[in-house]
Amino acid sequence: MENSKKNRPSLDASGASENSLSSLNCIDLSTRDIHKSVSLLKQACLDSGFFYVINHGISQEFMDEVFNQSKRFFDLPVSEKMKLFRNEKHRGYTPVLDEHLDPANQIHGDFKEGYYIGVEVPENDPDWHKPFYGPNVWPTAVSKIFCLDGGKLWRNITVRHYAEEIDGRVLLVTHKVAKAVARIIALALNLEIDYFDRQEMLGKPIATLRLLHYEGRISDPVKGIFGAGAHSDFGFMTLLATDDNDGLQICKDKDAKPQQWEFVAPLKGAFIVNLADMLERWSNCTFRSTLHRVLGNGQERFSIAYFVDPSHDCLVECLPSCQSQENPPK
Repeated sequence: MENSKKNRPSLDASGASENSLSSLNCIDLSTRDIHKSVSLLKQACLDSGFFYVINHGISQEFMDEVFNQSKRFFDLPVSEKMKLFRNEKHRGYTPVLDEHLDPANQIHGDFKEGYYIGVEVPENDPDWHKPFYGPNVWPTAVSKIFCLDGGKLWRNITVRHYAEEIDGRVLLVTHKVAKAVARIIALALNLEIDYFDRQEMLGKPIATLRLLHYEGRISDPVKGIFGAGAHSDFGFMTLLATDDNDGLQICKDKDAKPQQWEFVAPLKGAFIVNLADMLERWSNCTFRSTLHRVLGNGQERFSIAYFVDPSHDCLVECLPSCQSQENPPK
């Protein structure tokens, strides 16, 4: 987890000091000591809602190839990428400055670009009309530059994330990791281990993979310039794979004046997992959805985010183990 400090931007009191590095718990999905995993995860969820997951079953070689293909796409001319501008299903390309995650403090949008890929749902599926379900958009359809290999390599590498088919829907292989983490979360909340496996929860999820590319621009929080503005995710949880460059920061106390930001170091082969707003509400604010942002340090940065949400049919209400007479639902 060691990372060179030279890659971290130096900030004043409104950001983070050069040495401010967060220490996150590490959950090993291959261990048989489930009690240790539950204890480490619970501590992390109470403290910051961020932790590492290792030995998750996805090979480093495969992840490296996904990063290579991501770079291959983002290296295309903007004119080519804009032909795949995101559609009403939130599939496709989002250009630099398109998103404003922290409009109160940003003078521009985020200095990042992205590409959304979601759960493949065929047109004859009864849920096809719902938001975030449907077919994906692939760059091979429009870019001759990208189709030098017949257009198959990029899609095949990306589709290998889709390894599990349930009721005709093709799910990301990353979803198996998310479900494994959700089982530990369930135990940490004193629920049955398969509580979140239910069909209306993660059995039939809304799940989105997003390839992300940050420009080699230096962020300046004082001037409102960010790779990604401060925000908390809105769903159940997020799994993040990153390259070796620093940039991600978390703020454990969003109400502090001034806010204190800590860098999260990349960890080779790991997912950085963070809880999102829905799970904070679900757990009656027992577990935390933490403010985070990305600062550019002058180097290109690539990451892959997997956003996990339950299905449209899921009723989110205070979990039975997270309420009592002394602690009623908020």
